[in-house]
Amino acid sequence: MYREVPCIKGEADTFIITTHPVVVEMSVSLSVNGRHLLTAMASPESLEEFVIGFLFTEQIIKSLDDIESIQKEKNSFSVLTKNPFKILGQKKIILSGCGGSSSYLDIRRLPVITSSFQVPPHTIASAMKEIMDSSLHRLTGGVHVVGLTAHGRLHISEDIGRHTALDKAIGYALKNQISLDESFVTSSGRISSEMVRKCLVANIPLLVSRGAATSLALEIAEKTGLCVIGFARGERMNIYTNPARVTGAPHTMG
Repeated sequence: MYREVPCIKGEADTFIITTHPVVVEMSVSLSVNGRHLLTAMASPESLEEFVIGFLFTEQIIKSLDDIESIQKEKNSFSVLTKNPFKILGQKKIILSGCGGSSSYLDIRRLPVITSSFQVPPHTIASAMKEIMDSSLHRLTGGVHVVGLTAHGRLHISEDIGRHTALDKAIGYALKNQISLDESFVTSSGRISSEMVRKCLVANIPLLVSRGAATSLALEIAEKTGLCVIGFARGERMNIYTNPARVTGAPHTMG
């Protein structure tokens, strides 16, 4: 996940020659039913989980059972689905800086959360603290961390892109038959409309970040039943949408 590279560290007028840990970034190619679909820049761990999660959140598959086979050769994955005639969209290139691909989202066509899941504030705070204590994040400062908490257990995914890290977490859940409608996501990165879209497709009812959320992300979340929380730091948090999913919180903003 990282390697030591030479650097010169300076402080005021003092310099030393040393090394510093840097996150590994690599290209990942994905073909589905013989057609090249995706080139992504990603961290090298949990790539099969990323592939599964990406196919799911792009709605190319509806469940893990839709995958006939996954073949890996070096940095390339080839997936055969049980519906090989499904029409795929245009080829995508996902860069490490964003990881998203949607320039326009029609809210009317997005899924709506179907879950009565609630979570207490202390559980949110605990999960956020744990993902921010990620050793790779602390060591390199170069990865986003996403935590998926379900039934009292937290799984952590890390990647140079926050959207890719979320796909890895969702792929892990699918592989391990984890009920996503009774889970919540914590993230080190900003909540964008694409992060919201992926949670809607996966029926994850609550999305939390240490950072900010965009206006479009909140507009979509409000209309689709997703609870979005930003600036979750320690015991503090900003609940922006659907606050009834946090136990003890007022159910309305007014």
